[in-house]
Amino acid sequence: MLKVLKLVIVASTLFASLAFVFSNDPAPAKASKVNTVVIDAGHGGKDPGTRGRVTKEKDVALAVALELGRRIKEETPEVKVLYTRSTDVFIELGERSAFANRNNADLFISVHCNATPNSRSVRGTESFVMGLHKTQGNLDVARRENSVILQETNYKQKYKGFDPNSPLAHIMLANYQSAFISSSLRLADLIEKKFQSVSDRDSRGVKQAGFLVLWRCAMPSVLIETGFLSTPDEEEYLGSEDGQKEVAESIHQAFMAYKKDMDR
Repeated sequence: MLKVLKLVIVASTLFASLAFVFSNDPAPAKASKVNTVVIDAGHGGKDPGTRGRVTKEKDVALAVALELGRRIKEETPEVKVLYTRSTDVFIELGERSAFANRNNADLFISVHCNATPNSRSVRGTESFVMGLHKTQGNLDVARRENSVILQETNYKQKYKGFDPNSPLAHIMLANYQSAFISSSLRLADLIEKKFQSVSDRDSRGVKQAGFLVLWRCAMPSVLIETGFLSTPDEEEYLGSEDGQKEVAESIHQAFMAYKKDMDR
């Protein structure tokens, strides 16, 4: 009887110890909602994008995209970073979003530069999400970026008859991305605020327009116009290594703030 009692006491003590250990185990880490980001350097290859006096949009976009990806991987190595292009090659607009979809991306960031033929003094950044054109200026930016498809073969079949020169065609694109508009706007707003606070840039705000590169993205997505190559001092800034790193850091800090918000 004494042996049985001792066994019961030992078993009870062991059970209590195990219960204490398990009760003090840390709670399992909360799964992140931002695990894969696709960074899209606009234009490339035979498509230079807009131009300054000596600078091409495709080169600035690629430099910023690669630097942004490097910073994300360095600070958050658990995040998978993918590029639609990492060299000077031409990638069709539809393939860019398709690439993000195939890889189940949680975020799509497309990097570009702006330009206007009417002024050499217009400056500032703009972040676009998929939506209606609120102004003629928004439509002009979308029309310019979407005109890339004219360099693709069979673009009418690929994009269901889309005409990059038709305002109505761009407006019809606004029906897409509605499921992700809130998150897209949140990221775009953070990006514009970081451009102001991190690099003291002029922000032209968050805008909506119909961009083919965002059209079929099955995740929150933003197209960033990092500045105007048509304005000499902005071209000099965007063409410099320091300027490109500063732009990348502004976007990076916005990404980190967005990820923190999403993971709460």
